[in-house]
Amino acid sequence: MATALITGASRGLGEEFAWQLATARHDVVLVARDRDRLSELADTIRGAAGVRAEVLVADLATEDGQEAVAERLASEDEPVSLLVNNAGYGLGRGILSTTWEEEKAALDVLVTAPLRLSQVAAKSMTVRGHGAILNVSSVAAHLGNSTYAAHKRWVRDFTEALAGQLHGTGVSATAVLPGLVRTEFHDGPDLEYMKSEYPDAAWISSEAVVEAALAGVRRKAVVVTPSLRYAAGVGLLRMLPKSATRRSGSLRRG
Repeated sequence: MATALITGASRGLGEEFAWQLATARHDVVLVARDRDRLSELADTIRGAAGVRAEVLVADLATEDGQEAVAERLASEDEPVSLLVNNAGYGLGRGILSTTWEEEKAALDVLVTAPLRLSQVAAKSMTVRGHGAILNVSSVAAHLGNSTYAAHKRWVRDFTEALAGQLHGTGVSATAVLPGLVRTEFHDGPDLEYMKSEYPDAAWISSEAVVEAALAGVRRKAVVVTPSLRYAAGVGLLRMLPKSATRRSGSLRRG
């Protein structure tokens, strides 16, 4: 039975990835900081899906956390065939209002961790001749209005470069670019305003995002944008001058 490792698995898209992969008969390794939520999810998945659900508590903003996940990915005794780099969050404030510690932690989770874990996974998978890496980017990658957008643009560009380097190895790399998704991502005080600022039509479900992402992995697509309306929106964003995307959705704070 194939094994998938999902970072940020305790809630939101990560939890949905865990459920859809488990119901597709994948064993899962669930990575996040919240041991209680991970353990509860793992117990429920084991009972409902009948697969193995492993809990790995790690903070990807730390070197120790990244090392723990890297070691698990490098294991040949229990190989991982799908890595889902999903962990992430938005600060919701501009760089004039954040601290260096906040910006560094976000950079480590959104950029350093996907880079490190993708490299470890790619090396292990290419030896076996099969596997897949799925990196969660965002349609914000097409904007220029925040460090979050810059990080997500890096994830998209990195995934495209990785896919090229993996060509012919039997291992694929896919970036999924969700738009606004109904999850706990926007529950924090600095992002909660978005729930009322954007109409219902702008939001898509976590189920739809994960289904599109996993379908993209199966067909070895490099970039996947869930929903036709967001795919069309991305096309429009590409046509706009960079000055417009820098102003688009400007942060209210900072």
